[in-house]
Amino acid sequence: MTKLIWFPVVTSAVLIGFADHLAITQKPKTYMQMGLNSSKSSIELNQPAIKLSQTTSKIDEKTALDLVWQLPLVQLKAREIRQLSQGTIKVAAIVYDYPTPDNPYYKVRVFDGEPKHDTTIYWFRVLNTGEVIEVLDVIDNKYISLEEWREQLKR
Repeated sequence: MTKLIWFPVVTSAVLIGFADHLAITQKPKTYMQMGLNSSKSSIELNQPAIKLSQTTSKIDEKTALDLVWQLPLVQLKAREIRQLSQGTIKVAAIVYDYPTPDNPYYKVRVFDGEPKHDTTIYWFRVLNTGEVIEVLDVIDNKYISLEEWREQLKR
């Protein structure tokens, strides 16, 4: 009778162990298949992001400075100051702030360089792609578009 009691217990333990063995051997295959499927989809999702980043080009400090310096109103002011000072005062520009993730603009200061000190004439900001140039309206203390600035100068 003792043999009969142990036989079902041993048999069930063997069957449970065999079932666990089957489950364990099947899980890694399923897991690997799931991993491969998910990695394929993540590759597919990343491809458009790569294409997007390839189409947006960033400018450097020199380009931002050149974009501001070539503005007709900046050139006009530089000529005017040079002529009125008979060449003793020169106008220059400098990049004084660089793009960050929170603020993607180069900030450029245009100033007259007198021998003893300099005076700021204009403050600009240039988007790091070079597509937008804005000038600081010192009265309202906010950046405005070049079109708005030209309109203000006409008044």
